[in-house]
Amino acid sequence: MKTIRSKMMMLSIIIWIIMAFIWISMSIFNQRTVEKYNDILQRYLLMNQASELSRQALTTLNTYRMSPTEDNLRKYVEDGNRLLRMKMDMNLLRNPNNEMQLVDFQHMVDSQSQAMNLAVRFQRDHDDEAVAEQFDEASNISGYISEAALSLIGSEQHTYDNFYRQIIERSNEIKKMGFWTLAFVSLLLLLFSYRFVNSVTRPILKLTQSARELSRGNFQKPIVISNNDDMSFLAKTLDNMRLSIGSLFDEVQSKAQLEYDLHKHKLMLKESELKSLQSQINPHFLFNTLNMLSKEAYLAGADKTSELISSVAGMLRYNLRRMDSRVSLRDEINVVEEYLTIQQARFGSRVIVVREIDEAALDLEVPILILQPLVENAFIYAIEPSEDGGVLTLRVVNGDEYVRVQVMDDGPGMTSEKLAGLMSDAESADYKGHSTGLGIRNVRDRLQLFYGEEDLIAIDAPIGEGTSITIKLPRRPNT
Repeated sequence: MKTIRSKMMMLSIIIWIIMAFIWISMSIFNQRTVEKYNDILQRYLLMNQASELSRQALTTLNTYRMSPTEDNLRKYVEDGNRLLRMKMDMNLLRNPNNEMQLVDFQHMVDSQSQAMNLAVRFQRDHDDEAVAEQFDEASNISGYISEAALSLIGSEQHTYDNFYRQIIERSNEIKKMGFWTLAFVSLLLLLFSYRFVNSVTRPILKLTQSARELSRGNFQKPIVISNNDDMSFLAKTLDNMRLSIGSLFDEVQSKAQLEYDLHKHKLMLKESELKSLQSQINPHFLFNTLNMLSKEAYLAGADKTSELISSVAGMLRYNLRRMDSRVSLRDEINVVEEYLTIQQARFGSRVIVVREIDEAALDLEVPILILQPLVENAFIYAIEPSEDGGVLTLRVVNGDEYVRVQVMDDGPGMTSEKLAGLMSDAESADYKGHSTGLGIRNVRDRLQLFYGEEDLIAIDAPIGEGTSITIKLPRRPNT
């Protein structure tokens, strides 16, 4: 894994290598140019030095003529030997352009040396005339040597003129190359720096956005950074923290919802038990009294009255059971039939009941009192307010996953405000059944607690088209 520190060190090393390469290249070129200049300068100096040594040797010879001492003779001999060594050194200056001139120059040095040596010999023989003659010849030859040296220097300048021009052209090319190299290196460093900065700032920006989402409570979006550096490790750590916090948050929400449901269930049970206690003066006494009245009516030949009293007793006995009881769908249908018997005796031909019941679905286990409040709702809002009564349809449809129970009427329907009142948290007496004291919201909550699912009740009540309430009963209750 590459770290940000290693990336910065790599960038510094690359910059250093590029600058070192440019510096070394320029240094090598400058060094070669200086060496070439030094070589040319040494050639010029050597040619000029040969001319000076020729004149200096002639001067020491003249001094010896004027004062023929051993010391002056020794100085002349040293200058003469230096002149001869210089002649040998000039072989290093030989090239195809100056070969003939250089040979002539060396011959003139030999001739001057011979003339000066003869002058010394004649000086020892005290032949002043011969000394003067040889000295004059040596002087003339020294003049020729000076002219030849100037000629050689001019030839060298002509020979190296192309070299000077090449040096100037190369210097201009080096300047251009330096400019383009600098531009290329600057562009390369700019691109590399841009990529490097992006590789650091882009993950930081992404981490910042992810942290902002986490602060808003959004734990669903994963944090992924493809870089292979410290930022990737930091992103993985932050993503693990997101998962942990999200898991804890979901767990806390689940526990809170469970506690809320349990608390609500307890309140509903307490409320139902309280209502049950309030209505139970003496259930056994009341049941026995109703049964006795039913028998008396039957013996007196009042079969209709006996049936009604029996229905009231059966419905009352069923409604006084515990609200957490589990019953079969058949039991629910039977108690609804008891209720319909009473209501049909009350409304007579004003109410028509249509039954479409699949017997194969009636053994399903369901919570108690989930159908009667729906039938009561139909009588309260559709049949009772109408002078002509109405039609009530009770339908049970069997399915593989759900059993659907549908209660429909042909009443006026409901407004959105009335529907909201039926499903509100705080149900008023206006939205509760007149025999059970239970509303549709109570049925919905108990179904949700019993099955552990939501949206098990659907109400369709368009204005002027009646009301249809459908219950979906899952095949498997919440265990």
